[in-house]
Amino acid sequence: MDSQIALLLGQDGIVNGAVYALMALALVLVFSVTRVIFIPQGEFVAFGALTMATLQGGHAPGTLWLLLTLAAVTLLVETVRHQRGVAVDWKSSFFWAVLLPGLAASLVLVLRPASMFAQAGTTLLLITPLGPLLYRLAYRPLAHATVLTLLIVSVALHGVLVGLGLYFFGAEGSRTTAFSDLRLDLGGIPVSGQSLVVMGVTSLLVIALFMFFERTIVGKALRATAMNRIGARLMGIPTELSGDLSFALAALVGAVSGLLIAPLTTVYYDTGFLIGLKGFVAAIIGGLTSYPMALAGALIVGLLESFSSFWASAFKEVIVFTLIIPVLWWRSLHSHHVEDEE
Repeated sequence: MDSQIALLLGQDGIVNGAVYALMALALVLVFSVTRVIFIPQGEFVAFGALTMATLQGGHAPGTLWLLLTLAAVTLLVETVRHQRGVAVDWKSSFFWAVLLPGLAASLVLVLRPASMFAQAGTTLLLITPLGPLLYRLAYRPLAHATVLTLLIVSVALHGVLVGLGLYFFGAEGSRTTAFSDLRLDLGGIPVSGQSLVVMGVTSLLVIALFMFFERTIVGKALRATAMNRIGARLMGIPTELSGDLSFALAALVGAVSGLLIAPLTTVYYDTGFLIGLKGFVAAIIGGLTSYPMALAGALIVGLLESFSSFWASAFKEVIVFTLIIPVLWWRSLHSHHVEDEE
């Protein structure tokens, strides 16, 4: 391996690591706020990429019908809860289950976006509400369950979403048009414009999330919920709405990741699973609690995958996932065991 090959592999590793960083941030966010290890995070990536490809093909994506169905079921569930005397926040229900799905349906079926950026915006509008709707239907009734129970629900939900992805988009993969056709030559190393878009958007999104959690009241409420859910509830923070928002941000991040990788690689209905698992490895490096460590872990995973593909391409996935063993061993030696809350 000469220096040019090493630089090429390093570039690929950084680009891949940027996507894994977004996955890791979403997983850490959801787990911190809701205690859910969100296995289906990768499905948002696949749904985002394939929805964009379907819109570019001039068709209505299956995710639209999934969104409308989940919205209808959510409204039905909220109505039943209200009839049973449970307090229901109809404003948030209207926002997630009526306003956003209705706007998405109007864009897809009536306006039919033609430009690439309009299609990207429509994709984000289709995927983002899926997060809080899934939370309300699958996780909110089990808010006080153990982490293991929530993990089992996540695995089951992953299987359902993968099956729906196969039904909506078929077994054939898709690739979208790149956001930038720029080609650069930096010291003999070819750099594509799409790679720069990936790193630039990831950097902006990470900065935006940092500012959101540090400078806004809503972000601080999410941090408080992550630190002490019971204490946050006693201080008047609506923890159920915190779950809605954390899942919405996770879905948004997943959809953005799908838009970024779709021009670089062919995406299939089950592609998101491996991407989500690699993001999970990065999140584990951060202990599922530290955002900076999760970002560093994502960079390590991306570089390890890239160089492994050169030295032992048949075992690159094995090498990446084996990384979790020494990380867990090291953390077991430097952390205290805490019993799950009853």
